[in-house]
Amino acid sequence: MGFFVFKERILKRVLVFIAVFLLVFIFSGKAAYAMHITEGILPSEWAITWFAVSVPFLAIGIYKVKRKKREVHSYLPLVGMLGAAVFVFSCFPIPVVALNGMATSHPCGTGMSAILLGPFVSVLIAGIALLIQALFLAHGGLTTLGGNIFSMGILGSFSGFFAFRIAQRCRMSLFWCGFFAGVISDLFTYLGTSIELGLLVIKNGGSFFKATAEIFGVFMMTSQGVLCIVEGVIVGFIMVFVYKRRPDILLLLGIKKNAKPV
Repeated sequence: MGFFVFKERILKRVLVFIAVFLLVFIFSGKAAYAMHITEGILPSEWAITWFAVSVPFLAIGIYKVKRKKREVHSYLPLVGMLGAAVFVFSCFPIPVVALNGMATSHPCGTGMSAILLGPFVSVLIAGIALLIQALFLAHGGLTTLGGNIFSMGILGSFSGFFAFRIAQRCRMSLFWCGFFAGVISDLFTYLGTSIELGLLVIKNGGSFFKATAEIFGVFMMTSQGVLCIVEGVIVGFIMVFVYKRRPDILLLLGIKKNAKPV
């Protein structure tokens, strides 16, 4: 019973935060900068390609949610809570001036969701968050949705998940496991975005590797280099906070095998 009360309190706070954010966003009167790759940047062949890559991951994510909710009755509320968290995390775009409005920098949150729910479900959560943002907040776009899911959902989730597992194998503390998951997830997300934009120069005879390296460097030298560290710290503290307050959550999800100190 206490487990449900704990989640209900957190979910209420997250929803209140989202409501306040949306009200500020709607009535601010400022132009909205698109998150990740903006609408119209990807030509049709690449837009279709990234959709084709992303759809199987989304399908597996749906299958895993359906299976897991039968095993853990409190699973769906947890998915909703983390979905709200990822939505809020990725709703703070910072324009990257050097990219001429093609993409923006922002936290992701998929490293955290991948740790708690697994990478495939995290891809599904990212896909839903990106779709809502594209439809209602003018962040990203529908034609670039597949590409944004690939970078933030697939690369961000799987890199964060494996970074956490590797850190666990190295017997790092829970904080540092979460920290490296957050940092690596961010780095791979923006590496994915850089690759997608870098591929666009091939048609004009440009160097893919040079373009990708330059775009990734711009991300890291501006806001994202700092944001990835900040997100790592946040994810690390969240993992420690949950374990100290409700260790049964991490035990139930199989993240911690016992109640050893963090």
